[in-house]
Amino acid sequence: MRRGAGASLLAASLALGLSACGSTTSSSSFKGEDSAVAQAITNMQSDATAGSYQKVCANDLAGAVQARLKASGDDCQKALKSQLSEIDNFELTVKSVAVSGDTATARVQSTYSGKVGLGTLSLVKEGSHWKVSGVQAPGAP
Repeated sequence: MRRGAGASLLAASLALGLSACGSTTSSSSFKGEDSAVAQAITNMQSDATAGSYQKVCANDLAGAVQARLKASGDDCQKALKSQLSEIDNFELTVKSVAVSGDTATARVQSTYSGKVGLGTLSLVKEGSHWKVSGVQAPGAP
């Protein structure tokens, strides 16, 4: 796979994960760091729903994701805008969170176009903030 293709694929995967982040997320049922992870997903959802792609790129995506996009020549904001512009109605529920040190995974249930699926968001703690570092989309192996 070409170097740029890998980063483009990551941007598309993140956008797919973000596509599930539109109308509902609750972090209130989680405690401690689990709650902070769920809140990070809520923040990403809010930024994506508002069309604040600059905020998604700067505040919600891990530095490694941003670096891979930049190294491949992709512009984070343009990649997200392109992918998310096709999404019209979606829901997300954080089902579980697992934190291990400075990394975490969140299992999310998404509903998009009437189809329900489970996916996984990977997050990394940068400073005091949790940021999305990867997505395993619903139905992905």
